[in-house]
Amino acid sequence: MTQAAGTDGTEETLRATQAALAAEHAAVYGYGTLGGRLEGGRRDDATAARDAHRSRRDALTRTVRDLGGEPVAADAAYALPFAVRDPATAMRLAAVLEDRVAGVYSDLVRAARGPLRQDAAGALREAAVRAVRWRGTGVAFPGLAEKAAPADNTAEAGATGVTR
Repeated sequence: MTQAAGTDGTEETLRATQAALAAEHAAVYGYGTLGGRLEGGRRDDATAARDAHRSRRDALTRTVRDLGGEPVAADAAYALPFAVRDPATAMRLAAVLEDRVAGVYSDLVRAARGPLRQDAAGALREAAVRAVRWRGTGVAFPGLAEKAAPADNTAEAGATGVTR
C-alpha cells in the first residue's frame, strides 16, 4: 500500500491512513488473543487472518511514511469488548475485529485517490469476507456502521487503536 501516482497526499488521506494502521495494530493484537481458543481449521483461519493483518499493517506503515507522516505505534495492549473464553466468543471477537477494520478502510476509500484507494477497497472487501466467515452472515453495507445492522450488544474491539 505504498503511495503511488494519483494518491492525493492530503491531511485527510494521512489521517485515514493512520486510522487504518491503528486498526491493523489492534487486529493483530486481537487475533493473538483469540487464536488460543480455537482448534483445527478455525485456528488456521485465525493464523491466516493475523498474517493478513500484519501484512496490511506493514504496508500501511510504509504508506504513512510516504505521505510524510510518522506511523502511529501499536499500543502495548488493547481492551477487548468481552472476555474470550471459548471458541464461540473467539469467533465473535474475530467478526467484531473485522467489522472495525472494514469501517476504517471505508473511511480510507473515501479519503484516498488512485492506487491507495484501490488498495483500501481491497482491504475493506477482505475484512468483510472474513467477518462473514467468522459470523456466518453478512451485512448489507460492510464498513458503513450507519447502514449495518447493530452488533449483538458488543462494544468496540479496540480497532481504533484506543485502549480502555
